[in-house]
Amino acid sequence: MRKIVLGVGISLDGYIARPDGTLDFLFMPKDYSMAPFFATVDTAIMGRKTLDAALKMRGGDFSGSSMATYVFSRSLPAGKRDGVIFTHQSPTALVRQLRKSKGKSIWLMGGGELARDFLKADLVDELYIGMVPVLIGEGIPLFPPGFPQREFSLVENKTHSKGLIALKSNGNGSGLSAYEL
Repeated sequence: MRKIVLGVGISLDGYIARPDGTLDFLFMPKDYSMAPFFATVDTAIMGRKTLDAALKMRGGDFSGSSMATYVFSRSLPAGKRDGVIFTHQSPTALVRQLRKSKGKSIWLMGGGELARDFLKADLVDELYIGMVPVLIGEGIPLFPPGFPQREFSLVENKTHSKGLIALKSNGNGSGLSAYEL
């Protein structure tokens, strides 16, 4: 079964971005690479606000990307355009659809509200979090209030230069069971 992996960078105090959405506090040390993670995923899921931030960082759309990218949006019409697939489905319905097809793991890349929805539905199988040793004091939290407790087991933690810590945890829940697919 394809796993849903919540993979993000956060500040030490749990924020994925500043209040205005900027990510200037996040850094990538020379001895850290996302390549091993990217080798395990072939699909990305994000919210519309995360898409906006990604488009600013990329300097263009997702056309030509080898990764299938789904975007949850309440304001934009559903359908495929500019290299992404906009959806109004529930997280459970989309995950059920994606898990029916063969492929690698699915990267849930943000943001906090979408992560909460996936956690509420018990769809997150794994956490892959890069924590930078910076306190920003306020911002957009990775885990906003409003979801039930979820148990995860820490399976890996690696410290990199400049103090970045990469944490990998597996969920103890089952996500969608085979009976629900």
